[in-house]
Amino acid sequence: MAIVVIGGHSRNVGKTSVVAGLIAALPAYNWTAFKITQFGHGRCSLNGKPCHCATSDHTWAISEEKDRSGKSDSSRFLLAGAKRSFWVRAEQGRLAGAISTITRRLAESENAILESNSILKFVQPDLYISVLDPAIADFKSSALAALSKADALVVNADHNAHASWNGIALDDISDRPIFRMSPPTYVTAGMVDFLRAKLSLPSSRSRLP
Repeated sequence: MAIVVIGGHSRNVGKTSVVAGLIAALPAYNWTAFKITQFGHGRCSLNGKPCHCATSDHTWAISEEKDRSGKSDSSRFLLAGAKRSFWVRAEQGRLAGAISTITRRLAESENAILESNSILKFVQPDLYISVLDPAIADFKSSALAALSKADALVVNADHNAHASWNGIALDDISDRPIFRMSPPTYVTAGMVDFLRAKLSLPSSRSRLP
């Protein structure tokens, strides 16, 4: 089994589109896909809606997506060709509570692709790719912590090459492959070839807790 994690430095940088594009480009991998969302204060992990509950059963939840309309992110994964798709919701900093369930789902999978940065605290994937958009100034702390672990970068080529991130430079990981995408095309042939080559290595380094 191969485990691929797709992260990114902020919202709306194209992470979901990259995941969906890779699923569609590599159908033979029979992907199980995971969308992992961490909510801040005032959001319920059961359904993502505003609430003021603080009970222990609301710290995390996971549901399997069945809708193939593409209206939600997890539905887009099914529409792209994933065999199964799950949406994991957790309070900020409480993802650990969901790890045993995520691990069980991973063990049932032929290959898995997860949209998340925070999952790297619990799972060592075969491949971690970070999606970056130089035009978006926000850089999440979880993405910054994970950046050194990236095996490759996917960068929005439509925007200025000079990133607007204060005090953050990509020089330290300039030796990693960089794939430049231009929406609405988020996955390039080079990116697909890179994944295929990496995941064909005889020894997998993925580790589950």
